[in-house]
Amino acid sequence: MDAVEELGINELNDAFAVGTTDPMAVTRHLLDRIERLDQKLGAFEAVLAENAMLAAEGAAKAISSGHRIGPFHGVPFVLKDLVHVEGTTTTGGTNAHADRVSSETAVIAHRLIAAGGILLGKTKTVEVAYGPWGTNTQRGTPWNPWDMGTARAPGGSSSGTGASVAARLAPCGVGTDTGGSVRIPSAFCGLTGLKVTEGVLPLDGIQPLSHTLDTPGPMCRSALDAAIMYETMVGREPHSIDANLRNVTGLYGEMQKGISGLALGIMTDAERSIVDPAVLVCYDAALEQLAALGAELRPLTLPRGIDEMRFGVATIIGVEGYHYHGDLYEDPTNDMDEDVKKRIMAGKTEPSEKYVRLMRERLEDRTAFLAAMEGLAAFLTPSVPIPAPIVTDIDQDTAPSQFTRMVNHLGFCGLATPMGLTDGGLPASLQIVGRPRDEAMTLRIGAAFARTTGDIGRPGGWE
Repeated sequence: MDAVEELGINELNDAFAVGTTDPMAVTRHLLDRIERLDQKLGAFEAVLAENAMLAAEGAAKAISSGHRIGPFHGVPFVLKDLVHVEGTTTTGGTNAHADRVSSETAVIAHRLIAAGGILLGKTKTVEVAYGPWGTNTQRGTPWNPWDMGTARAPGGSSSGTGASVAARLAPCGVGTDTGGSVRIPSAFCGLTGLKVTEGVLPLDGIQPLSHTLDTPGPMCRSALDAAIMYETMVGREPHSIDANLRNVTGLYGEMQKGISGLALGIMTDAERSIVDPAVLVCYDAALEQLAALGAELRPLTLPRGIDEMRFGVATIIGVEGYHYHGDLYEDPTNDMDEDVKKRIMAGKTEPSEKYVRLMRERLEDRTAFLAAMEGLAAFLTPSVPIPAPIVTDIDQDTAPSQFTRMVNHLGFCGLATPMGLTDGGLPASLQIVGRPRDEAMTLRIGAAFARTTGDIGRPGGWE
């Protein structure tokens, strides 16, 4: 059997079933890794070791006595520190909320816990979740585990979840995605991250940035793990998820179909021109692999430019972000991240006419994109156009969200999945953009791609 920390959700599920390990052993092992490695990694805002071991003990007893809930039972996970859990601190990445104790539990957190999941702790986020690089000048920037020697961007704003899962401190975790914050850290950290369709998962109990665009989602190490976690977060009955896994029906049956005969949209020269050559090499290799699997590749001319869409998303986030958090940044006694403050305060002066126009354009563009994608199963881009940059080289006035914000603008779903390593040894990521509520298709394509390409491996040095 692989080292315990290498086991993903489904592999843990199998190991528990045959008794090669149990939730207590796994949880204890991961907590030991967190204690040893997070001093450098800096991924955790809070570690809930005592509660995790109590939950693991209960899960181990239940499973051994034949009372297994389903495929998430006994699986350790982490939550981005925007997701409230009653009795724990939720900072939202801010010093201003450093002592804020939650009085509620988010619906998605409740579902994961009720399915038998073991919460290891809360992971760091960009202040109020407004930033794509993963940096936080007030509460710390996690280390991207793919470079032990140089601090590189972990990707934001779900930076701590990305870093902790990549470094094998947890098999999976929850991020939130407003303009790419599940997919960007998944891309930079070599993970599989699912941005769900707008409105599919409840936002109750999650600190908002933009109520229009916010979507929570799973960050894992495989498409199958993302599917299990997604089904659990949606609120599917654990026994029905388990039955589907065992009988290969429903979503899991869809994921086994392969992609032969599917038509997939690909970038035109206009979009290719903004992609770093090292990422473009991986993208082209991924397209060759998908074609070898029987997919038909068709260039897709976008009805609207990606810059128009991403700048429109930035305006919506700014306006709604100021509504929710402007008071924190208006108060001169609060010590706030200056990079985030600049973004939040920009939303204060945006004219209402512009905001309303952008909201209407989202609906118009959704209709236009659905028409343009007629006959296509999905649209393929890199998740981000560059590999993870060195933190000190980052220009905070830029963002690696050219391809991710487009998906939030449209309200579509999208899967970020590893497509290899660049010649510099950093992860490159494929984004599979699906129609609204077509998560099954994005996962099907991602699973077929991963079955053929294999695992990109793990970051070195985190032993």
